[in-house]
Amino acid sequence: MIAFTLFFIFILLMIIGVPVGVSLGIAGTVAIVLSNLDTQWFGLLAVPQSVYAGLAKYPLLAIPMFVLVGSIFDRSGVAQRLVDLAIAVVGRGSGMLPMVAIVVAMFLGGISGSGPACAAAVGAVMINAMNKAGYPGAFSASIVGAGAATDILIPPSIAFIVYSVLVPQASVPALFAAGMVPGILAGIALIIPAVWLSRRHKLGALEHHLPKPAFWPSLRRAFWGLMAPVLILGGMRAGLFTPTEAAVVAVFYGLFVGMVIHRTITWRDLFPIFREAAELSAVILMVVSLAGIFAWALSTLSLIDPITRAVMQSGLGEYGVLAVLILLLVILGMFLDGISIFLIFVPLLMPIAQAYQWDLVWFGVLLTLKVAIGQFTPPLAVNLMVSCRIAGVPIESTTRWVLWLLASMGVVVLLVIMIPDLALWLPRTLGY
Repeated sequence: MIAFTLFFIFILLMIIGVPVGVSLGIAGTVAIVLSNLDTQWFGLLAVPQSVYAGLAKYPLLAIPMFVLVGSIFDRSGVAQRLVDLAIAVVGRGSGMLPMVAIVVAMFLGGISGSGPACAAAVGAVMINAMNKAGYPGAFSASIVGAGAATDILIPPSIAFIVYSVLVPQASVPALFAAGMVPGILAGIALIIPAVWLSRRHKLGALEHHLPKPAFWPSLRRAFWGLMAPVLILGGMRAGLFTPTEAAVVAVFYGLFVGMVIHRTITWRDLFPIFREAAELSAVILMVVSLAGIFAWALSTLSLIDPITRAVMQSGLGEYGVLAVLILLLVILGMFLDGISIFLIFVPLLMPIAQAYQWDLVWFGVLLTLKVAIGQFTPPLAVNLMVSCRIAGVPIESTTRWVLWLLASMGVVVLLVIMIPDLALWLPRTLGY
């Protein structure tokens, strides 16, 4: 009964428009009050204690830093320079600009790790360029929204950091390494239908007539942006700094590039950049802290065990349960961001994963891949909301294009399920 009340209140609050974090905190608090713990100070004291415990984790320090890195590189003009370099490499032609948009989105995922932030940075540059080349706005928004979804797979990933906090057995370096190959496969899976659709429907007819940037000047202008993921990931691999320290190093590197090298960021720009990053970080960490109450209620009130038993006794079998989880998380990804989904459902899913003896690093990559698909699945996909706003098109107009991209990404999910080494080979090779 308490389990039903917990989820009912949470869903009801979400429906009437209460923010995710507040909904989690209220639902968890009500569940504690309705339990027999409300007669003890221990029960009510769990609320502030859980809020504090939800934040008092060292890896979470990386989140505001990576958010700040994304804001800095967004303002520094790195995206435009990367686009020019990519066009210089692949050339002009039908389907080339969509390919460039996806590749640049993947690369920016190696800097910030936030899908909506990447959709904003890439969309600001690519959607206008694609429209000038003759691509419909709905198609451009679909490509940018889908490409940005790869960012939570390609390290550094904020979603992986949160998953590691919830599942200490899966370290952040191992998750970062495990997400690399599936993230690249996801990008390739998006490029194939993007190019095919462009040529089938004769989109981008004007692209042939647009100038092609020279390769060497483009490489020189993009050099400092290209070095950012090398610094972040290479430094972690070399043992020079932890993921949290890497985020701080990336902030100073981004400021150096923007203020000294490109000179696109002035001292006056710093306050808006810091304010934007602080607001977004506050939202994320507020959700994390209030979700601690929800998670405490789930575990302490013994609400997880009945749900786990019900799933295990459903008769679906290992792959049947996995199929249900895929469908559930893709649907949830339409309405919630990846961090919220992890905070709510990972505590519920861990006993199931352990019962079937699934590798927890592989399981984390699989969950993240499914959430990534949800981020560009209409009607309420968070990435598509950003790209459609930039393109000035309604989100429902993207459906005819997005369905092809979703089908292609579904193939990657099946590959990661059937061949776990796609996720586990690299962390195993690197010794994680």
